[in-house]
Amino acid sequence: MDKLQGVLNFCIRHQIVLGYSLVSLLTAVTEQIFSHVVFQCPCNSGNMLYGSVFLIVPAFIFFLFGYMVNIRMWHLLTGRASCPPKNGCSSSLWGTCACNCLELLQVTVRASVAPLTWIAAALLKASFYECAASGTGLIKRLVCNDDKECQKLLVRIPCDEKLSKNVSSEFFSLRAQSQIIGWFLITIIMIVAVISTCVSRCCSPVSYLQRTFWKIYSEKEQELFEIKAKEHATTLAERNINFFFENRNDGVPESFQTPSNEDWWKISCLYTLNSQEQYYSMLHKYVNTNRGNSVEFRKGDQNPPVSQSVAEASTRESEF
Repeated sequence: MDKLQGVLNFCIRHQIVLGYSLVSLLTAVTEQIFSHVVFQCPCNSGNMLYGSVFLIVPAFIFFLFGYMVNIRMWHLLTGRASCPPKNGCSSSLWGTCACNCLELLQVTVRASVAPLTWIAAALLKASFYECAASGTGLIKRLVCNDDKECQKLLVRIPCDEKLSKNVSSEFFSLRAQSQIIGWFLITIIMIVAVISTCVSRCCSPVSYLQRTFWKIYSEKEQELFEIKAKEHATTLAERNINFFFENRNDGVPESFQTPSNEDWWKISCLYTLNSQEQYYSMLHKYVNTNRGNSVEFRKGDQNPPVSQSVAEASTRESEF
C-alpha cells in the first residue's frame, strides 16, 4: 500500500511531464499505425504531394485539436477574457496585450507537443519523407544530377528498397536524410525546452517554494470549485424542476442566491502571479478585495507578465 501511495504521489507531482510524455507516446503509436496500415506511397509523379500530406496534415490537425481542448485558449477568445484594465487584469493596454500574447504563446507551445512528436516520429521512421522527397525536383538533381534513368528509378525507391542501391551512393539515401533531419528536430526541441525552462525559472516573480505552494493551491482551488459548482448547480436545477412540477399557485419560487454575471467575469480573467500581490488566482483576489469592488482589484498587475504564468500551475487543465 505504501509503494502504491508513493507511485500515486509521484504521478501527482509530475503529472504535467507525464501528461506530455503520454501525449507524445500516443502520437508516436498513431504514426506507426498510419505508416504501416494506411500509408501506401504511389511511387509515381504524385509522391511529393502524397508524402507531404501524410507528414504535415496530421500534424496540423493535432495542432488545431490542441488549441480546441486547451481551456486557457477559450479564456482568451470568449467574452471579456481579454481583460480590459477596468476589470482588473492589467493597468494598461500594453500590459493587456502583453499578457494575452504571452498566454497565446504558452497555449501554442502546449498545442505543439503532439504535432512535433508526429513529425519527429515520421522523420525517424522515414516512410513519409522518403515518399515525398523522391518526387521533388531538388532531390532528383542532388541525387541523380542529369541522369534521366536515375530520376525515373528514384520515384520507385519507396516501393522497392533494392533500387536505393542502384542510385548514386555519393549522397545520403532518402531514409538517412529523413532520420538526420528527425534527430536535428528533436535536438532543437530539447535545446529550446531547456533554455525556455531555465529562463522561466530565473525570471519567476516568486521563489521556488512559493511557486510549489501556488501549484498546490491552484489544483485544490480548481478541484473544490468543480465540486461546489456541481452542488450549487444541482440544487438550483432541483429547485426549478420541483417548482415546475409542483404547479404552485403563488407563482414565486424560493429565493436562491447565485453569483452575478459581473462576478463571473471578474474571476474568469487570466491571472499572472507577480511579486506585487499576495494572490494566487483571480478568485483569491476577488475574495480579498471585497468581491472585486475595491480599487486594488481594478488596479491589476503592475508588472509585465513573465513566462512563469499561472498556466504552469493549472495542472488540472484539459490538455492535448
